[in-house]
Amino acid sequence: MTLSMLRPVLGAVLGAAVGFAVYKFVGCRTGTCPLTGNPWIAMIWWGVIGVMVATSPR
Repeated sequence: MTLSMLRPVLGAVLGAAVGFAVYKFVGCRTGTCPLTGNPWIAMIWWGVIGVMVATSPR
């Protein structure tokens, strides 16, 4: 894998990890919060943010 392919993958993985941490530690007790009530949705959103940050021009 080249560096240009590795950056978005690492961004997605790190973003998803942050999303899961947000779900786990901040989360929503009632489950009604749209972004933190479901771990999969939180991981997807934060993974997308991670890809955008990792591929942003400097």
